[in-house]
Amino acid sequence: MTDSVPSAAPGSADASLGQIEWVTLPDVAERLDVSISKVHQMIRDRELLAVRREGVRRVPAELVANRTVLKHLPGILTLLHDAGYNDEEALRWLYQPDDTLPGTPAAALGGDRAREVKRRAQALGF
Repeated sequence: MTDSVPSAAPGSADASLGQIEWVTLPDVAERLDVSISKVHQMIRDRELLAVRREGVRRVPAELVANRTVLKHLPGILTLLHDAGYNDEEALRWLYQPDDTLPGTPAAALGGDRAREVKRRAQALGF
């Protein structure tokens, strides 16, 4: 099941987060064909990003497209964590609109701009 859960008030700096399609952890497990325990482990290992929305941990649907986690996502999450970003901040960074990428860094991870997204995430640590 995919939900669109508002994340911020219209007009706020985080209004772009309101456009994210969300999936619950049990739905992620089903999409990836793994146990819910494995999904929790992936979140702890920063292979996947989950945040609370309306009291339920959810994952942006596009991060688990095509029955797999986006290829470069674990590396990006590690870079962001090393730069001091928590999960909410990492989510905001991934979904910040960027005119030099195709939409957002999260959208660019699924295409040929993934290296550029990695370079930008690396630069945050300096």
